[in-house]
Amino acid sequence: MRHLLLAFLAVPALAAAQTAVPESETFNAKFQATYIWQTKPAFKAAYSGVNSLSPRAEKSYSFTSTAYLGLRLATNTELYFNPEVVQGVPMSGLTGLGGLSNAELQKTAGANLLLYRARLFVRQTWNVGDDRVAVASDANQLAGLRSNNRLVLTAGNLAVSDIFDANAYAHDPRTQFMNWSFLTHGAYDFAADSRGYSIGAALEYYTGDWAFRAGRFMMPRESNGLALDRGLGKRYGDQLELEKSYAIAGQPGKARLLVFRNQAVMGGFDDAIVAAAGGVPVVAPVRKLRSKKGWGVNLEQSLTDNAGAFVRLAKNDGASEAYAFAEIDQSLSFGVQVKGASWGRAQDTLGIAYAQNGLSSSHQAFLAAGGNGFFVGDGRLNYRPESIVEGYYSIGLGFLQRSAVSLGAQFIRNPAYNADRGPVKVFSLRLHTEF
Repeated sequence: MRHLLLAFLAVPALAAAQTAVPESETFNAKFQATYIWQTKPAFKAAYSGVNSLSPRAEKSYSFTSTAYLGLRLATNTELYFNPEVVQGVPMSGLTGLGGLSNAELQKTAGANLLLYRARLFVRQTWNVGDDRVAVASDANQLAGLRSNNRLVLTAGNLAVSDIFDANAYAHDPRTQFMNWSFLTHGAYDFAADSRGYSIGAALEYYTGDWAFRAGRFMMPRESNGLALDRGLGKRYGDQLELEKSYAIAGQPGKARLLVFRNQAVMGGFDDAIVAAAGGVPVVAPVRKLRSKKGWGVNLEQSLTDNAGAFVRLAKNDGASEAYAFAEIDQSLSFGVQVKGASWGRAQDTLGIAYAQNGLSSSHQAFLAAGGNGFFVGDGRLNYRPESIVEGYYSIGLGFLQRSAVSLGAQFIRNPAYNADRGPVKVFSLRLHTEF
C-alpha cells in the first residue's frame, strides 16, 4: 500500500491561486485522487455460503484518480474526457452485503493499477430566454454563462448517476458517505457496466423551478458485466425524472421523482425456483428478455447555512436478478450533513445517515432455497431487512485546497438480509484531494 500513499501525496501540494471566473472558458483540466482503507473485526455467523461476507477480520482498500478534461467546441457545445485509474482489494471478493461498504470499489477492481476511459461525452445547451447566470469552472463543467431556462442534451460515455438522482448531501463516496446505499437509490438498478459507466443519451429541460430529464443507456451484456450491449432498440435502461426546486423558511430544497425501466436478458427468481424442482435454484438457465421497473423519491433540504438533510425512498419489482447495481429491491435512506463552521472548523464536515434495504418475496424465497445472486447468497436465509448506520467526520486540510482526511464507521445489522449473521462493523480512513 506504500506506493498508493506515495501516489496520493505526489498530487501537487499547492493548487493554483483562485482567479475570477472567466466569462467563457475554452478549456479546463481538473483532477481528483481518493484513497479509502477499511477494516472490519470478526463477527458471529451461524453459517456461511458462496457469496457470504467472511466472518473473519478483514481489510480492504481502494484508490482512484481521475482527470476531468473539458473543451468548448462551440459557444454552447462542450466535449469532456475523463481518463481514470483504479486499484483496490475488496473484502470477501465484494460479496456478502446488499449495501456494500465502499462505493469506490468497482466490480473489476484488482491489486494492479488499471487505466481506462471513464467518460467521453458531448453536452449541447440551447438557452431559452435572455437571462444569463455565471457558471463556475469545475470538474466536467466549463465556466461561462447559461440561462435558467434551457434544454440540455448529453450524449456519449458517462455514468447515469451523473445526471439522474443527484443529491447535495449523499451522492459522492469520495467526499460524502461511502456505502453503496447512499450513492443513489439502493433499489435503482441503473444501467452501467461493472465500473459504473454506460453509453447513451439524456435530454434535460429546465424552466424556472422545474426540471425534467429523460434518458436511455446501454445495459451490460450479462449481469454486472463489463461489456455493454449495443442493441439499444431492444435492450436498454430508460429513466424519467421530474425535479422541483423550492424554499422553506428561506432555505432551499429540491424534490425529485424518478421512474425507470430496464429491459435485458435476465433470470427470474420464480422461474428459477420452479425449474429447480425442489433443488437449488439458479438464474442462468432461465434467463430471457425481461423488464424490471422501479421508482424513487429523493428529497434534499438545507436546514441552515451550514446543515442539510436528505431522504430517499425507492422500490423495484424484485422479480429478476440484480443486473447492473446492488442486490436491493426496496430501499430507504436518510441523513444529515453539518459543516464545521458551527464549531470554528469551516473546512470540516460531519455526516450521519441510516439506510434500510429489503428484498421482494420472490428474491427471499430464491435465497432461502440456497440460490446465489451476484452479491449475496449464504446458502439459506433467515430474512430480515438489512440496516446500515454510517457516520463520517471529514477534516479539511487548510494547506491544500479542497482536500480532506475522513474518519468513518458503519454498523450493519442483518448483512445480506440474514438475521443469522452479524452485526458487522466497518471502520474507514479516506484521503481525498482535488484541484
